[in-house]
Parts: sequence; structure tokens; C-alpha cells
Amino acid sequence: MSKKRILYVEDDETLAFLTADNLEQHFDVTHCANGKEAFQLFCKESFDLCVLDIMLPDMDGFEMATEIRKRNQEIPIIFLSAKTMKDDRIKGLKLGADDYLVKPYSIEELILKIEIFLNRSQKSTDNSTQKQYTFGSFQFEPENYLLKNESQNITLTEREASLLKLFLDNPNTVLKREKILMELWGSDDYFLGRSLDVFISRLRKIIKEETHVRIENIPRVGFKLVVE
Repeated sequence: MSKKRILYVEDDETLAFLTADNLEQHFDVTHCANGKEAFQLFCKESFDLCVLDIMLPDMDGFEMATEIRKRNQEIPIIFLSAKTMKDDRIKGLKLGADDYLVKPYSIEELILKIEIFLNRSQKSTDNSTQKQYTFGSFQFEPENYLLKNESQNITLTEREASLLKLFLDNPNTVLKREKILMELWGSDDYFLGRSLDVFISRLRKIIKEETHVRIENIPRVGFKLVVE
């Protein structure tokens, strides 16, 4: 079986050499030291996952992730950064990243994270999924990230679509925060929990006019999509 292709973007020469050397034992790794050049390569070639530093020349990791998400909502993105502020981590996750590892990071953890997200992507591709859900006045097409009713068509992010699908697969059922985080990110990290709250708020805003559908907060436990 051919190895999965990883686009690894890091401008620190020593760190890049050590990380790429370890990753190449498991994956087909393409390394770039420049954000703009890496994005141009992304547009030309096919990759299974992106590992991005944030502080990059010409185009930083945040900018690159934004542009990647405009073209591909599904490819997993992992940020590697020396930026430790929680606002930076939340920003990265809100841009559509799947995880954010702070330098210095463990190579073993990075490899584990990559394998988790690649396996998740493969399952998403392999499993037959329901083409459309109907709830309240909305129709939801998970494969197209499209939520629509008579008055609007809304394109969700990949993470929002996955969250809504998880709720619709488990209507009127309490979903623990830990379960949601593990299903969507493969981790129940505190900062991912903050990002989850943002996505919950976004979905609530979208369906707020629905009188028979709501997302309830179950204190200290999780959430429940109530469909009456």
C-alpha cells in the first residue's frame, strides 16, 4: 500500500530535518520552508494531510490554512507552533485546523495525531453516509456541508457539518462533551472544548428561528439536539 502524502511546512532548517526524517519512516513527506511556495504546491498536487508551522515567510500558517479551506474542506490540518497563547490556538482551530501542537512537541505524539486524522478521513470516505437529513424547515446535505431551507443556503465548515451530523445521528440524546471532542478531533483538550463552544453557538444562531428544534446545554455533561 502506498504511503499517505503529507505536506510539511517549516522554515526552521534543523527542526524540519529532524521532524521530516522521523515522519518519512511512516509517510510520504514533502517539505517546504516557504508558505507561499507550499500553498502553490498544494494547489498543484494531491496531499492527504497538512502539517503547518505558523511563523512562515511570505504566507504564514494561518493565511495558508484559510486558503486551503477555501479549496478543500476535508483535508486534515495540524498546526505546529511556538506561539503558546490560547487565543492563537483557538484562532487556529476556528480556521478549520484539526489540532494545534505547541513546540517543543513529541514526535511520537505528532505521528499519533497524523494517524488518527488520516484514519478518520479514510473512514469518512469508506463509510456510506446518509445523503440528506431533514429537521424542522431545514435540509442538510453533510457531504456538501450544505444546510438550507426556503429562505437561505448556508455552507458550513467541515467541523460544523461534522458536529451537526453527529447531533442528527443522535437526536434527543445527551452527547457528552468528551464524546463530541473525541469524535470530531480525536482529543478532549481544553482548547478544543473552547472551539467546540464556538461551533455550538454558530449552529444555535443558524437554527434559532426553529420552534421545534434546539440545542440544549446539559450542565457539566454535554449537549442535546432536541427535535420535537
